Amino acid sequence: MKRVYTLFVAVLAVAFANAQTTPFAFDPSIAPAHNSPTVVMPPSPLQTQILFIGGVDMVQTTATYGNAATAVPAKEWHDFIGFTPDNDGDDLGWVIVNHEMQQSNDNVGDGGGMTVFKVKRDPNTDTLIIVGQTLDDGRTGDFFNVDFANFVGETGMNCAGITSPDGRIWTAEEWATGSNAQIASWMRDTSDFTISGSGIAAAEGQTIKKYQNLNWMVEVDPKQAKAIRKQYNWGRNFYEGGTILPDNQTVYLGHDGTPGFLTKFVADTPGDFTSGTTYVHKHDAPGKWVEIDNTDFQKMLNFPVEAAMEGATMYNRLEWVTYDSRTNAVYMTETGRDNPGSRFNNGAALGAQYAPHHLERAAAQGGLTPNNPEYWDYYGRVLKLDLDTDEISIFLEGGPYFAADSVHSSVYPNIHLSNPDGLNMAYVNGKAFMLIQEDLNGSSHGRVPSDVATSRTCELFMLDMDVQNPTVDDLVRIAVVPQGAEVTGAIMTPDGKTLLVNAQHPSSSNPFPYNHSMTFAITGWDQAVLTNTFGIETEKEEFSIFPNPTTRELHFKEFTDVAIYNAQGQRVMVARNTKFVDVAHLPAGTYFVRNIDGVTKQLIIQK
Repeated sequence: MKRVYTLFVAVLAVAFANAQTTPFAFDPSIAPAHNSPTVVMPPSPLQTQILFIGGVDMVQTTATYGNAATAVPAKEWHDFIGFTPDNDGDDLGWVIVNHEMQQSNDNVGDGGGMTVFKVKRDPNTDTLIIVGQTLDDGRTGDFFNVDFANFVGETGMNCAGITSPDGRIWTAEEWATGSNAQIASWMRDTSDFTISGSGIAAAEGQTIKKYQNLNWMVEVDPKQAKAIRKQYNWGRNFYEGGTILPDNQTVYLGHDGTPGFLTKFVADTPGDFTSGTTYVHKHDAPGKWVEIDNTDFQKMLNFPVEAAMEGATMYNRLEWVTYDSRTNAVYMTETGRDNPGSRFNNGAALGAQYAPHHLERAAAQGGLTPNNPEYWDYYGRVLKLDLDTDEISIFLEGGPYFAADSVHSSVYPNIHLSNPDGLNMAYVNGKAFMLIQEDLNGSSHGRVPSDVATSRTCELFMLDMDVQNPTVDDLVRIAVVPQGAEVTGAIMTPDGKTLLVNAQHPSSSNPFPYNHSMTFAITGWDQAVLTNTFGIETEKEEFSIFPNPTTRELHFKEFTDVAIYNAQGQRVMVARNTKFVDVAHLPAGTYFVRNIDGVTKQLIIQK
């Protein structure tokens, strides 16, 4: 059953002030585009534009390391995009972009970085115009380097981050640093660092190794392009993303590691994140959370070890985190990695617990455990944290699974979700959509077709949140970034008109400007009323199985009990309360799958 999105767009007759708008059907989805050297964007009437090119556009810097303020090319490797509305003026707001690129730089600062610029609407086309600014420190221009060096002692690789309900911005220093030797190639000053001005009692006056001043969440001021504080009370961790609930008090943070842990911080006072309580998720604990004492600074410095020793639940690379008010749930990407067994084993040795879905997946792979070297998790998934119960479940599974190591493009499915990373919500004319972005960490087992696997291509998908028990077949592809690039940062402007997206580290062989990291915009979503229609069928089947045919895993739309029978009517397998089974051990042939309600579907197993 193919889901089709119809986008009804009111065509703006700009040349005729009194012309009436005429709605017409429009499909925003795009076809697969493997190894495209450019960004593949939705068709007209949606308007696209490139806003910011790394390594090309010049950023205004402060006086740093004894060098005078100047203008230099921006760093590259764009990742997170934050947006702060201009509530006191006539402009739209400030866009802030993370840079994962780590380098020693006399002017923009050592380590990673961020760039900020302000935008407004073109009154004639509704596209974005970059607004020139003069900051309080005297810098004047269009693009501004965020000053970390003079305020918080440099920054690490800036990956994802947080935009709070009131427009405040945090950036995540992700890549793990375990010694000064690991940072010496891109940070010139590795002397001990003394914390001051953070406002966090346990951290003030502490002297730490320079590498220990990295791998924190860092609050920044986009309006003045400077860092404010590192969140020493949230724990030093290899954070990727996070979200702050509408209460402006509760923070959820994803840890990009295996094992990865889900962290929660609850501020004592809404809007003041200098004091509060820090927790990690433990699915088998009363209340599902255990506290890590953030008044003990040593525990904050060694947060992953402390979390594991408290028996926290282990995941396979938690990355971006987002919140949907309609479902009162937090969603997070668990991006996966090929064989996480040995890494899980490291956490288990300290006392950490396996997430229930990893125990189920491993058991379905021939009775394995998650720490077995043969346990695979190629594609990843999106997880859901129900805030009413604090239970975590699989919301959307990646795939579909391919047993073969190589899959040719001629037989490749129209939609395949591999290694979801970036995640956000978009609200368009009363409807809620999830934005899911890929960051391929491999090419085997159908993550990309074998004949184009030399340069990976990542895709941006939209998911209608009205779909119950979604699968990859419900995804709509709305952008493909140039070959070699990760697609990331997707965020809708608060007025619901423009989607901002990053293409990170594309191939240098692409034509200009697609050989640079870039931030681009897709405008016109506010004119759309998105509805879904179906082909011949108008209702979802009460029980469905996929993929069919299959070679290994068989998935169901919802948890159920199933029995599988061969063509002779003999029962060959039973599974209870599950959303998938591993059928790789069954011979090729025709089978029948019956659920707890007695609904039967024919299944083909291929080898």
